[in-house]
Amino acid sequence: MAAARRLKRVVASQPGFLNLKSTSDSTESLSGRRKRVNKNKKKNWNKYSDINDVDEFLEDVRHQERTTGGLLSEKPDDSLFFLDVGQPKKAEQKEAEPVEGKKRKGKASRPLRIDLILQHDSLVPPPKDVLAFQQPNAKKLRRIAQKAEQLAAKGVVPRRQKQLLNRRPVERTAKRAVTEANNNPDREYYDIWGQKAKDTADPWYLQQTGKKLVKRPEKLNEKPSVLPAVEVIAPGGSYNPDFFSHQALLQEAHEVEVKKKKEEDKVERQLAVNREDTATEETILREQVEGLVEEENEEAAAPNEEEEGDVAVGAITLSDKKTERQRKREKADKIKEQQRLSERRQTDQRQQLFQLRSIKASIKQQDQRTKDRQIKRKAKQEAQKAQPRRLGKLKFKPQDLEVQLSDELAGSLRQLKPEGSVLKDRFKSLQKRNLIEPRERAKFKRRHKLKYVEKRAFREIT
Repeated sequence: MAAARRLKRVVASQPGFLNLKSTSDSTESLSGRRKRVNKNKKKNWNKYSDINDVDEFLEDVRHQERTTGGLLSEKPDDSLFFLDVGQPKKAEQKEAEPVEGKKRKGKASRPLRIDLILQHDSLVPPPKDVLAFQQPNAKKLRRIAQKAEQLAAKGVVPRRQKQLLNRRPVERTAKRAVTEANNNPDREYYDIWGQKAKDTADPWYLQQTGKKLVKRPEKLNEKPSVLPAVEVIAPGGSYNPDFFSHQALLQEAHEVEVKKKKEEDKVERQLAVNREDTATEETILREQVEGLVEEENEEAAAPNEEEEGDVAVGAITLSDKKTERQRKREKADKIKEQQRLSERRQTDQRQQLFQLRSIKASIKQQDQRTKDRQIKRKAKQEAQKAQPRRLGKLKFKPQDLEVQLSDELAGSLRQLKPEGSVLKDRFKSLQKRNLIEPRERAKFKRRHKLKYVEKRAFREIT
């Protein structure tokens, strides 16, 4: 080691040797002393690390980027070298006199020095502004665009585009040149209540702006009942009816009264008290002494019952436990039962092949029964249209028949006595046609209790 150091000193002392290290290093090497530095500590990294070559390299790279727009090693040869072919021959320019209104070309076209100083002389492009290219919901919009491209490739038209294609042009009617006079008897009849105003705006615009009127359901155009507004009375209700028609009306009224009487009798039978359920002196006494005589016997029998119950519970617990042989036998029986059921199912399926005709006939019968039920259901629905529905808590009660007995018939209109009320008849007709719900007359309820006061004049007399 010492010989190597000596050799270095001898070579360095020669006149033609160029020392590349700094003076401090040469002095240290010559003196033979070297400062030991602990580079494990962070504070000694920059202090005792030579980074001049790195700084020079980075500065050279920055200089190349400013002047040429990139590294020279990466540039193509065409941008670095050119072929010198000499000065191009200038065309002889004719001297022309300056024309008024035109500026001379030359020094006036050159930029000012102050503008040249302020110009950007670096060929490095400015940094990209990331915020300028950001969009809200960019990922979602990109996904929607990709999906639209996939649908377009498959030939599927989006719903919004389909609506735009289905838009109809606005029907614009030409205005009349001459307005008709109001007193013209030959003009067309205009019903102000029967015709609807036509929408001249675009239906797509009305739908998007929410100004389009809601379409009236077809169900609201149907009448709630098929009954006529005014029902014609039976022929027997005339002031001078035929004998048979009058008797038929009397028979109908009789059936109505009989039906009412049956309902009243039914209510009375339901509310009637059974004689067997009535209390007697014997039953009353038996209820009073119930539980007083058999108390001693019950107390004596209670311990015995408890003992028997304990024995029975113990026997049940012992009998519930099964042996291994019993469990295996039950498992084998269960497997045999499953096999038997599967074989039975397969046999039934094979037998069904020979029963195709009967199965087909049964299917036809079932279809016929279904059709019959549908016909009956429709007939029932049509019949219900003529019946009043339940619109409120009260049930509709038909109006009493207005019929006169045989001895009450009048021979002329002059002797005829009016019956019923037109207002009540119209009110019942509205209820029967499901236009209003059945109602009852509001009962009068007194808010304050009546107070009887004896007048002064009556008090003086008494």
